Amino acid sequence: MTDSSKTTGIPRDNVGSMSFDIGRAASFLAAHGRVLDRRRFALLTGGTSPTDRAAVLAAVDGYRNGDGGYSWGIEPDLRAPESQPAGALHALEAIGDAGAETTSATPQLFDWLDSVTLPDGGLPFALPIANPVACAPFWVESDPEDSSLQITAGVAAQAHRLARDAQGAREHPWLARVTRYCFDAIDQMDEKPFAYVLSFALQFLDAAADSHPEAHELLQRLGKYVPADGAIPVEGGAAGETLRLLDFAPEPGRPVRSLVDEAAVVADLDRLENGQQSDGGWVVDFTSYSEAAALEWRGYATVSAVAILRANGR
Repeated sequence: MTDSSKTTGIPRDNVGSMSFDIGRAASFLAAHGRVLDRRRFALLTGGTSPTDRAAVLAAVDGYRNGDGGYSWGIEPDLRAPESQPAGALHALEAIGDAGAETTSATPQLFDWLDSVTLPDGGLPFALPIANPVACAPFWVESDPEDSSLQITAGVAAQAHRLARDAQGAREHPWLARVTRYCFDAIDQMDEKPFAYVLSFALQFLDAAADSHPEAHELLQRLGKYVPADGAIPVEGGAAGETLRLLDFAPEPGRPVRSLVDEAAVVADLDRLENGQQSDGGWVVDFTSYSEAAALEWRGYATVSAVAILRANGR
């Protein structure tokens, strides 16, 4: 990562004049962050050696089950031990940061995802949870026999991101299967979807566009549901809960950025920069279901904020 506008594609005179403090972010994570988030942050801010990448993968491996899936609170509001699609989403994100070709866990995770994919090609929002303690009710009450575009698109987006540099991931039959489900489900949309469905669908199409031309057309069609400022309120969520432009379009130069104008990007970068708290971390605006989850989400949000800001030349 670099702060140079030359590499981000954002003209320097379009970048806000604000600044954030990486040192305070590091201190927040040292005091409060999970090992996984601290290792991802170290990799993000200069740790480029094989040892640094292996440390991220080792931290992810702590959440891994014998069946190849992930759980144990890698999704902070889903603390049950059973492997879950949401666990796969977070694991794929971290593995993608580290470099997928460096771990044998990737094909095993794809095998597990294939084993729990429903006949129509989609993933259930969640699988059965034996002990719901400290798990958000929407995970516990989910129908394991019903495909969810929200979670499927989220997982598939991270799988495609990882597959950019991982031949084994690109060629795994599950990826083609889940991609087809997402394309078909998005193609059938005829009204504005729930905020998280829209955000994950946009992320999926953006990631899939590298290898699937049809993603570009679907991306433009979904663009009619994206407000000018990129802010998508979450109906039924916590007071003020909103998905933002940088949630679904974090990287400069990606196809999804064609749906928003540069002024909206700069404004949201300013918002994100200004969101650093006095303790050095960032906060989330959704409800957490345990004290541990609330703090863990802040660590995750802090890593994400720093990654986005640096990728965009801040």
